Amino acid sequence: MKFEDFPISDEIKRAIKDMGFEAPSPIQEKVIPEILQKQDVIGQAQTGTGKTAAFGIPLLEHVTRDKHVQSLILTPTRELAIQVAGELQKLSKYKNAQILPIYGGQSIGHQIKALKRGVQVVVGTPGRVLDHLNRNTLQLRSVHTLILDEADEMLDMGFIEDIEKILQQVNRERQTMLFSATMPPPIRKLSNKYMNRPKQITISKGEVTAPSINQVYYKVLEKNKMESLCRVIDSETIDLGIIFCRTKKGVAELTEALQARGYMADGLHGDLTQAQRDIVMKKFRDSSIEFLIATDVAARGIDVENVSHVINYDIPQDPESYVHRIGRTGRAGREGIAVTLVTPREMKHLRSIEAEIKMNIPSERLPSVEEVVEKQQHVWKGQIIDLIESEEEDTGLYDGLVKELLDQYPPEKIVGSLMKLAFYSHDDLKDDGYDFGDTGAQKGMTRFFINVGRNIELTPKKLSEEVSHLVGIPASAVGRIDIFDNFTFMEVPQEVAPFVYEGLKYSRVNGARINLEPAKPRPKRR
Repeated sequence: MKFEDFPISDEIKRAIKDMGFEAPSPIQEKVIPEILQKQDVIGQAQTGTGKTAAFGIPLLEHVTRDKHVQSLILTPTRELAIQVAGELQKLSKYKNAQILPIYGGQSIGHQIKALKRGVQVVVGTPGRVLDHLNRNTLQLRSVHTLILDEADEMLDMGFIEDIEKILQQVNRERQTMLFSATMPPPIRKLSNKYMNRPKQITISKGEVTAPSINQVYYKVLEKNKMESLCRVIDSETIDLGIIFCRTKKGVAELTEALQARGYMADGLHGDLTQAQRDIVMKKFRDSSIEFLIATDVAARGIDVENVSHVINYDIPQDPESYVHRIGRTGRAGREGIAVTLVTPREMKHLRSIEAEIKMNIPSERLPSVEEVVEKQQHVWKGQIIDLIESEEEDTGLYDGLVKELLDQYPPEKIVGSLMKLAFYSHDDLKDDGYDFGDTGAQKGMTRFFINVGRNIELTPKKLSEEVSHLVGIPASAVGRIDIFDNFTFMEVPQEVAPFVYEGLKYSRVNGARINLEPAKPRPKRR
């Protein structure tokens, strides 16, 4: 199925094309037609399955030019409100719908002004939406579409009463949609009370099993992703590799970046004509390119026997896609390797893939520059010898510069610098964007303050297991844990501290939503 098949306006189709989406994800395929028919919908789906576009596309289709609030989307956190509003803004690029995120922590005055100017779609957290309703700065009488996003998260965060108060003020003649990864009884109760014969859509992955392929994942930070990918591919012996990206735009950007670094790579996505596609595939089949960079859609139907590696540059949307992708390697009895790059926020998503394929994907440490250099030495040496012995290669052009350098520096120093320049200048992965400063931890560790303790029956075992599960480090790697009545201190190795920080910040421990901050150093004893 293609987005063109949906009965939606050309403006929205153009925006979808610009965003690089090629074909609808399973949830989009099932949900969009139902919402377009004004049906109430309960969608059971994890984050990362494409549900924002699943409700966003039909929601924007129903929005008119009238300058009043027509759609309300409730989300559990400010981060999600900003993210959803951002995606809806991109989808309404040619439709010019006014979309406003409203959440606590941002000036309410600024939000009131924007609401007065007139907005059609409000994306907000329950607390702040209620605040506006109490002040009479938000009217919900004309809302025709209401969406509860990540309803189970809102329940966990104690928002259920706020949601009920809001629902009582929304226009009764409306379409209601509820999206939730799980369906606990209070959410069922809410849907029975406020929804009209909802259509239940579950993106069930069924019995998905992964073929016997060596699978591994690397923890990477978003800003170092490209650098990490280069480290991984430089440390592996790759015959042919397929690198998967989520969008066409991602394919184009990654192809350009890898080509600029001298990799033999080309991209495959839905915008190519059949003739262009055939050229790229021919290059891949006859090994004149080493890497094929593709979206899930573009890779459909590719059957090349000697693919040694599949690399998920972007984690796949669902377990079926994961199994589908990695099945492109290890053909005809050969051994294949599947590598996935995972950012801290995607760890939960990785865990849901593991649960579906019923196996743990092992984690490995990113190769160091030293390991890469050691691995590549024989290749580089061969290239240099070929150049020296090549009869056609005339290096006379550089004689003057060579002589000048040899007069000033020892030959070993010059050759070493040229090697670094030519072969491995991209070696900085140290900047992860975090400087936690002095947290009063032991050497090599970072100490965090957590705002819960014995009050939620927390034990060192439970906490270290939770960190291990969410961040993908052994529980034994967690350092000292001090649990008090209402707060806890925990030490973790410095190198995984950014992952612990990002991974736990959006999570729950022992069922409670937690707040995690770098600890302050202990006061010095006099």
